[in-house]
Amino acid sequence: MSEQFAPPVLDVVIPVYNEEVTIAACVHRLHAHLVETFPYPFRITVVDNASTDGTLVVAERLSLQVPGVHVLHLSEKGRGLALTQAWLTSEALILAYMDVDLSTDLDGLWPLLAPLMSGHSDLAIGTRLHRDSRVVRGAQREFVSRCYNLVLRTTLGARFSDAQCGFKAVRADVARELLPLVKDRTWFFDTELLVLAQRCGLRIHEVPVDWFDDPDSRVDVVNTAKDDLRGVWRMQRAFASGALPTETIRDRMGRVPPSSGVGAHVVRFGVVGIACTVLHLGLFAIMASGVVGVSTQVANAAALLLATVVNTWANRRWTFGVRGNAGVARHHAQALLVFAGTWAATAAALAALDDSWPAAPVTVATIVLAVANVVSTVVKFVAMRSWIFAGDPDPDLTAW
Repeated sequence: MSEQFAPPVLDVVIPVYNEEVTIAACVHRLHAHLVETFPYPFRITVVDNASTDGTLVVAERLSLQVPGVHVLHLSEKGRGLALTQAWLTSEALILAYMDVDLSTDLDGLWPLLAPLMSGHSDLAIGTRLHRDSRVVRGAQREFVSRCYNLVLRTTLGARFSDAQCGFKAVRADVARELLPLVKDRTWFFDTELLVLAQRCGLRIHEVPVDWFDDPDSRVDVVNTAKDDLRGVWRMQRAFASGALPTETIRDRMGRVPPSSGVGAHVVRFGVVGIACTVLHLGLFAIMASGVVGVSTQVANAAALLLATVVNTWANRRWTFGVRGNAGVARHHAQALLVFAGTWAATAAALAALDDSWPAAPVTVATIVLAVANVVSTVVKFVAMRSWIFAGDPDPDLTAW
């Protein structure tokens, strides 16, 4: 093995903060594993994140004792900062990282790297949420992890299963494209990198891992969760405003736009539909209860018209990814034709209720409208997908 002389194919980065007790065992174990299983030149880069103990001294001693170990010292904390600095200055073709506690079984390293080396994928991540993964960790962390990934799926359209597992790898050319766009320098870094990669049409490979929770972990779960939610909100605004050049990167790297298909459209349409149905029924209940002094038919028509305008705007922008003002008047005009059909169905339902129960309470009338809306919603989805937005560009179907 001549990894200390040849340019490395692989650079494994280990970010550390006050780990003077654990860093030596981690580096020796990782180095021995790579020597035994990785047949190409490699490097291990220990990034010291402004440690206040003897971590840097231990790491520099290791760099003199263990071939292929490199040390990078930073004066600021932050895992994202550590990875950005190490990856952008590395000459390796494949860039990886793992946590210093080696919670992930190292037998998963080669399956993580192989798809990148073969050209099959652009990024690879370990996942603790696959059915083939074997995970030992507390109930709180399990619950928080699953809730967080659910948030990512519903808000950012994430199709990867585990954003925060400390076991990832990326091709160097991909890292150079994406890292300048990643703003977070702490724990949200991983999520931001993966979401950007997905939006650029890059291929993300997932590897089930065996993972054992570190009882000495210093991660503040609550504060990290708050920071992650702020990051999600920031990315939503960035994508909505078109501030991120994902299409440019996608074209430059020769990737096709990420396809959301019918399933993703249904999910987004459903979320918008629920919100607009609540708006419709709420306005109807207020107006029909005597506050405005109009009949149930007039209340229904007015509430439904407003809800339809909101529904069209939201589905146009979020569900079907149509940006700009081109065609907006046509889209709303077509949606108003669909509105006419929805209004006819709900008006007929109210008329039937009035015939069978002339003095029906507003609550009953609202329930009847809700049932009629369910039927109308199916018709509306088919119309939007196959008619209203069928011929429009769909640049980023996963945008929220």
